[in-house]
Amino acid sequence: MINKTEWGFANGYKAYLITLKNKNGMSVSLTNYAASIVNLCVPNKNKGFTDIMLGYDNLDGYIKGKSSQGAAIGRYGNRIGGAKFTLNGKEYLLYKNDGNNCLHGGSVGYGKRVWSVYGISDGDSPSAAFSYTSPDGEENFPAEVKIIIHYTLTAENSLKLDYSAVPDGDTIINLTNHSYFNLGGYDAGDILDTSMQIFADKYTPVDDALIPTGEAAPVKNTVFDFTAPKFIGEDVKSGKIGGYDHNFILGEPGIMRKASVAYSSKSGIEMTTYTDMPAIQFYTGNFLDEMQKNGVHRGKLEGFCLETQFSPNTPNLPDFPQCAYKKGEEFKFVTEYAFSVK
Repeated sequence: MINKTEWGFANGYKAYLITLKNKNGMSVSLTNYAASIVNLCVPNKNKGFTDIMLGYDNLDGYIKGKSSQGAAIGRYGNRIGGAKFTLNGKEYLLYKNDGNNCLHGGSVGYGKRVWSVYGISDGDSPSAAFSYTSPDGEENFPAEVKIIIHYTLTAENSLKLDYSAVPDGDTIINLTNHSYFNLGGYDAGDILDTSMQIFADKYTPVDDALIPTGEAAPVKNTVFDFTAPKFIGEDVKSGKIGGYDHNFILGEPGIMRKASVAYSSKSGIEMTTYTDMPAIQFYTGNFLDEMQKNGVHRGKLEGFCLETQFSPNTPNLPDFPQCAYKKGEEFKFVTEYAFSVK
């Protein structure tokens, strides 16, 4: 049910590859480098298993990779406009690693850190947990934050991510996971014929730097309308949009809900995302351009991300649900990817 092996060294620390398998044969491989998801082998329509996770063959790929494959992201997932925010009347200047903006935590976010293996548990729903203590001032974010992420492979064929983060002072926290999925298989090519449904009536329009304008706009009669299932490539093939990298508004934080359903007829795999976070970023790998598993080049539109989150640039958009946390206040959210065969 559980296999733990040494996977090499990163930043002078030992990295492990931990594989969990449930009674149905579904498995997930994790590493404490970036608390990343490496492989996710899901039952398919041919009574076999398909690895639906993009990524690399070895630890070196994750260390050198530039696309945050499978990684835990923080302290602030997504973008902060102008790489600055104000908290308690004080302005904090962040590292500009995305034009004029701060992306995924700055120059060295959590996706480039070695986490500790916090615990491993066997049983019908095996799990592994990773912890990381982000020091006060890391990337110029205030307060120390102690983080634990539990990954559970349930007996019902879902992968559940439980996030917990507690600061020792006032700060902002927005954790997410940056896995790239291809439900046809990591080597199946583009995702244009993958069906996608997102249960959001509104999205956040962005400027040329992909920073939300502050508007919550209806998706109806736009290329962002996924309220009914449609192929990811429907509006891409027609030239209406080159790809997606947009935030969809789900509702208030703390309410568990169905966020999306994706399906590939190639494998028969359906993936349903549940979360109690207020928004979700749908990204179609628009900047993918690198060698990955089996030494094969992966490019644009060959994988998609569904990053549950607070909306991008939230600290600078007071009308959106806020992710500012006081000393001792816990950031506590759940995201679950549930799988079935159609």
